[in-house]
Amino acid sequence: MIGSGQTIQATQLGIGKAKALFELTKFRLSALVSFSGAIGYCLGSSHINWGYLLIFAFAAFAVTGSANIINQILERDLDKLMKRTKNRPLPTGRVTVKEAILLSVVLGAVATFLFIEFFNVRAAALALFSLVLYGFVYTPLKRVGSVAVLVGAFPGAFPPMIGWIAATNQFGLEPGILFAIQFFWQFPHFWAIAWVADEDYKRAGYKLLPSEGGKDLNTAIQIMINALFLIPVGWLPYELGMTGINSAIIATFFGILFLAQTFHLMRKCNDKTALQLMFGSFLYLPIVQIAFLLDKV
Repeated sequence: MIGSGQTIQATQLGIGKAKALFELTKFRLSALVSFSGAIGYCLGSSHINWGYLLIFAFAAFAVTGSANIINQILERDLDKLMKRTKNRPLPTGRVTVKEAILLSVVLGAVATFLFIEFFNVRAAALALFSLVLYGFVYTPLKRVGSVAVLVGAFPGAFPPMIGWIAATNQFGLEPGILFAIQFFWQFPHFWAIAWVADEDYKRAGYKLLPSEGGKDLNTAIQIMINALFLIPVGWLPYELGMTGINSAIIATFFGILFLAQTFHLMRKCNDKTALQLMFGSFLYLPIVQIAFLLDKV
């Protein structure tokens, strides 16, 4: 009986450790990044190989998970100060730093191998560059100022470009446009999150809103300006022959709706409208990307 109880306890501890390690990858965020990259892969493919698509999606998830773990390792002491992050595996001690480092290295290595073995060196190099930029440049800059958002927008916008390059082994205007759409989207998306979480971020010393006044009209205007760019760049995939007219109309329509939300934020300048904008950003990108894929020429 004692042996059986010890076995059950060991099993429970093992399951708990596995869950904590998996939690480190930030599954929802990594899955969204993987989805965005898969859209780029499908748009770049003349014929979709479903096996390769699954391999790409896993590699994209792994490299994103690795970057997320680096972010949490470097911020483990700061995460203890914020309500939204204090229960993460590292601040609570459910995972040790050594275990987190090992998992990050394994995920990064596996992702790099898969990109090189099944796709190409260009996609692997861009994915690795994205990991380094997010983990080791963007992360420490979060306490410096809003320049962190600019830097973070690059790895945040690379996934569809990486997908396209994985499928074609070519840089060009097409992956550049996919990058531009996600790049300009990053600013209203992230600043809306930073607006809502501003007080929590301040506990850790993060300075992420673009205006020195924080949650004010100047910040709302800068959010609006970046959202405005989404309307013309959303039309470009059609102009380049990547997609058809239907997706261009959808991208324009949702771009206008998204822009209207930023004007609403400019009028109200409160947490409620910032939260609405945040949810609007979560809807805009997948809707537009799916429209591009369904309307692929």
